[in-house]
Amino acid sequence: MLNFYERQRRNRRQTWLLMAGFVALFLLLGIALDLEVTGFPLEEGSVPLLTLGALAFSGGLSALSYYKGGDLIMTTLMAMPIDEKNEEHRQFRNIATEMSLAAGLCLPRLYVIPDPSPNALATGRDPAHATIAITHGALVLLDREETQGVIAHEMSHIANRDTLLMTMVAVLLGGVVMMADWGRRSLYFSRRDRKDGPPWLALIALLLVAFSPLLSRLLAMAVSRQREYLADATAVELSRNPIGLARALEKIAATQSPLRRASRGTAHMFISDPLRRRSDDSSSKLADLFSTHPPLAQRIALLRGHDRM
Repeated sequence: MLNFYERQRRNRRQTWLLMAGFVALFLLLGIALDLEVTGFPLEEGSVPLLTLGALAFSGGLSALSYYKGGDLIMTTLMAMPIDEKNEEHRQFRNIATEMSLAAGLCLPRLYVIPDPSPNALATGRDPAHATIAITHGALVLLDREETQGVIAHEMSHIANRDTLLMTMVAVLLGGVVMMADWGRRSLYFSRRDRKDGPPWLALIALLLVAFSPLLSRLLAMAVSRQREYLADATAVELSRNPIGLARALEKIAATQSPLRRASRGTAHMFISDPLRRRSDDSSSKLADLFSTHPPLAQRIALLRGHDRM
C-alpha cells in the first residue's frame, strides 16, 4: 500500500489533470457552439464569444470549487452544523475527534444532513478546510463501532487528499451539465435563424452538447471507484476494526430509500451511492463503467477477509 504522502502527491497530480480535462471539455463545447451559433472562424469578422465565455466559466468554476466547493455542497444537501445538546451529535463529534487524532489531522467541521437514509461524505480542499457530514439516518441506525468505521472512512478521504478532487469534480460536473443544457437551447434557435454552413458542423456541435454530460460523469465515476477501496483500507488502519465498517456497509446496503437531496453530481462523494442505483450493486464490466462506487458486497467481503487475516 502507498503511504499517505505518496497518495497525496498522486491525488494532487490527478486533480490538475482532471481540471485540465474539464477545462478542455468546456473549450470543446465553446468551440463547437461558436462554429454553429456565431460562425467563428468561418465567417469574416466573427468573434469566438462562446469559446471565451466557456474558458472564463470553467476557470471561475475551478476557482469556486477550490475555495468554496465544500460550502456549496453542504448548502445543496441542507446540512447543518452539529448541535452540542444532541447526544447523537456529541457522539459523532467524539468519534471524529478520535479518528482525527489517529490520522494526525485537525478536527474537520462536522455537519448533519437531515435525511433518514444512512450515508456520509467528506469535502474540502485540504485537512485545514475539511468537512465531514453524516445523515441523521446513519446516526440513528448505526452503533458506535459502525459509526466509527464510517467516520474513519471519511477521515481517510481527507488524509489521502481525495476530498479536493471529489469536491472539484462535483462542482465542475454541475457546470458541464448547465453549459450543455444552455448549448442545446442555443443550437435550437441558431438553426432556426441560420440556414447556411456545412451540416457536419451542426452534427459535431450536437454530439458534443449531447455527450459532454455523459463524458464528465464517466470521469467522476472513474475518480470515485478506486478511492472507495483505498479509503476502506485506510479506515482499517485508523480504526483497527474492519468489522465495524463492514457492518455499517451491510446496514447501508439493506436500506432502499435514496438520499433526497443527493444528485448525480454529488453521488460519487458519499460512502455509498445515495441514489440507490442498481449499477452500483453489480459486478459486471458494464456496471463497473457506469457506477460511482464499487459493489458493496465486494467491499464488505474484503473487509471481513481482512479481519480473518
